[in-house]
Amino acid sequence: MPIITADTDHISPIGNPAFPDTIRKRLPVERTWLYRPETDWFYSHHPYLAHFNDRYHAIWSSGQIDEDAPGQRIMHATSIDARVWSEPLPLIEAPMGHDTPLILTPGGLFAHAGGLNVYAGEYELAADGFYENGRRRKDNCPRLDVRLRAITTTDGQHWSDPIDQGIRMLANMPPFALRSGRLIMPGHTMFAYSDKPAGIGGWLPAGIYPDAEHGEAVDENPDGLAGRVKWPIVPCEASGYQTDDGVVHMLLRSGTSRLWVTESFDNGGTYSAIRPTRFSDNVSRFQFGRLPDGRFFYLGTPDTTGGARWRLVISLSDDGIAFDRHYVVADERNYTMRAPGLHKGGDYGYPHLLVHNGTLLVIASRQKESVEIYRTSLSAFD
Repeated sequence: MPIITADTDHISPIGNPAFPDTIRKRLPVERTWLYRPETDWFYSHHPYLAHFNDRYHAIWSSGQIDEDAPGQRIMHATSIDARVWSEPLPLIEAPMGHDTPLILTPGGLFAHAGGLNVYAGEYELAADGFYENGRRRKDNCPRLDVRLRAITTTDGQHWSDPIDQGIRMLANMPPFALRSGRLIMPGHTMFAYSDKPAGIGGWLPAGIYPDAEHGEAVDENPDGLAGRVKWPIVPCEASGYQTDDGVVHMLLRSGTSRLWVTESFDNGGTYSAIRPTRFSDNVSRFQFGRLPDGRFFYLGTPDTTGGARWRLVISLSDDGIAFDRHYVVADERNYTMRAPGLHKGGDYGYPHLLVHNGTLLVIASRQKESVEIYRTSLSAFD
């Protein structure tokens, strides 16, 4: 049974001490525009990276102008050197739902020994009362028929038809492996797990979501939980890692200036009550993980003083608790939005990091409109 209480009496020691007052180093990066709209499809967000079959792969969500509006699709581009990228093309188009086209949100790329997976959350918005003149209103629209599907390829060019993953969730990060080999896929309040190394099928629900209704657990819109769960914050957009003591730490966006955390002590089967951390946050998606040398990393926008989702930063830790070395990836504020839309904004949105053969790449959306790549060497940290 999921744990849905909150422990506000104890603060987790996980944090980024001395940020933003600490001395920061600036990483030397090469920057590449992956996508900038010209005449249409002015919404771009939720980007991810992976390396497979001698090529880098990038995906992101693409909408006409508003965030998470009907017809939102998933785009794809590839590169041999992470400098010159192919022309972005639609990878998964939104099929028709009951009343409107579905909304697709990428949940990440997962490269494994036999292929490459792309995860796609899909849902439909309630049609009655949430549209005006064909465009989504600002209200929090209920998400209907939430499903997670995946497409997979063995050569990086030819893709399968969508495969239902049998679980009702919107993945926030691609799967990461525990020491046992188990895969964990972070969502909002659900952190599904599978013991199938290819990451296709076998997913079981776990996390902090409310008790299942009608026998089926749903990683629903966090805003929809307000009347059902007495949390002091609205947890969502989880990202996790496992420390050397076997504990799985799942950090959560909270809608406040601090991240919250829930932890698993049984290989991702159950999770503790959520509690606040000392990790600052600028209310955006972030990523935690481990570098090839074993150091833990955080990627996000932790500076709460300079504006919306500003100052893109990587912080490092030796133990997964104190993230005490901070590196600026980008902090320029020179992007001019071309077409305003619902919920668009933020300087560096929803970043994702990839390391391959000593090359470190970061992808981020710019004001939820364009997509940019930052390239450096892993040795730049030293």
